[in-house]
Amino acid sequence: MLRQQEKTYFCAILYVAQVSPVAFRLANATEGKAVTELWAWIGATVTLCGILLEAFSDMQKSAAKKKNPKRFVDTGLFRIVRCPNYLGEVVIWTGILLSGIGASLTTWQWVIAAIGYVGILYVMFSGARRLELRQNEVYGNNPEYQAYVKKTPILIPLLPIYSLAKYKWLQA
Repeated sequence: MLRQQEKTYFCAILYVAQVSPVAFRLANATEGKAVTELWAWIGATVTLCGILLEAFSDMQKSAAKKKNPKRFVDTGLFRIVRCPNYLGEVVIWTGILLSGIGASLTTWQWVIAAIGYVGILYVMFSGARRLELRQNEVYGNNPEYQAYVKKTPILIPLLPIYSLAKYKWLQA
């Protein structure tokens, strides 16, 4: 098990790798390499969509819990996936990764960006797994919850992954 200081360093390195496509785009443009702005705008738009998705899902969850704090949330964006706020986070970082396209990134720059992206995917799927385990403890005997879990993907719409509980390697 990693000690807290090691976790902090790992987290910092992961964040640097995650934002690296933007930093590399800026550095490469400064060095006079060919940089296409179209992908910067596409990446920014996707990132904004992720921010809005995360914000709206958090607002919907708060409103639903205020209305009925003892019930699981299966309304609004939670009809599409069980963790729309985590999906929003994935969309944010997908936009950041997309912004690297057309920025003359070297192979090593893409490797660093890919490590950051795969790292955040791991963190988000791990978080979704932890949430699923907690919700199974709280709502597991509820037939409505069981029906919801069987028909609603956990994190990615249209990707038929309905449970992550059995994947013990997804422990961050």
